[in-house]
Amino acid sequence: MVALGRNLGVAAGRNRGAALGRGRMIVALDNDAVFATPDTLAAAVAALDADPSLAAIGFRILVERTGEDDRLSWGYPRTLLPRAGEIFDATTFVGAGHAIRRAAWDQAGGYDEALFFCWEELDFCLRAIALGWGVRYRGDIEVRHKVSPERRLDWAGGRWFHFVRNRLYIGRKQGCSWAALAPRACAYLIKGARNGMALETLRAIRAAARMNGGARGAPASAEVRAYLDRHDGAYRGGPLSRLRTEVFTRLPGAA
Repeated sequence: MVALGRNLGVAAGRNRGAALGRGRMIVALDNDAVFATPDTLAAAVAALDADPSLAAIGFRILVERTGEDDRLSWGYPRTLLPRAGEIFDATTFVGAGHAIRRAAWDQAGGYDEALFFCWEELDFCLRAIALGWGVRYRGDIEVRHKVSPERRLDWAGGRWFHFVRNRLYIGRKQGCSWAALAPRACAYLIKGARNGMALETLRAIRAAARMNGGARGAPASAEVRAYLDRHDGAYRGGPLSRLRTEVFTRLPGAA
């Protein structure tokens, strides 16, 4: 066991953990998750070995008590939830259960520790995709999450702040201007207000503007934009659909 002495956040903690090993694959689970079968780890390694173009794979996350899909750990478009037992290419993975090729991890530079927690997987995947790697969801490789299906995520305890701040920060890293990010920021304001966290949303937007001085990164290439559209945007629908399903809704797991 390695003790860090203080809470460095998910991104930094996993960076430190990954640095302790030298294996060609990095497999990580949440501390309340377990492999579904004795050969889950071998299946994950085999899946990455079978396709050298993949930087990472995400596992299917099941509620340990019921065996049902853990909807609060679903990090993909909602329309793909009926395909939770299938295999499809993706733009990210869920931290509760995943495997990363160390060559891709090293090339992309691991997690951005400025994120602390929330969206660090997406940020890593976007950098890996820009380097020519792919990401895949493997619904045939499962972990069991030891949580109650009635659990409540503590959005008011800092999670919503990091959710908003980090996603806007990642947008800046991907070359988006603040004008281009304005619709997303407005959507967060609406969703935050509907969930009683309007002031927290404003605080997160201001914090995102201060991260790295609000510096804008290089725009994504046409190939990266096409990959994101093909494996994420195509499943999210048009603006009206997204307003209905992603903005004018309660936060998942909120009381």
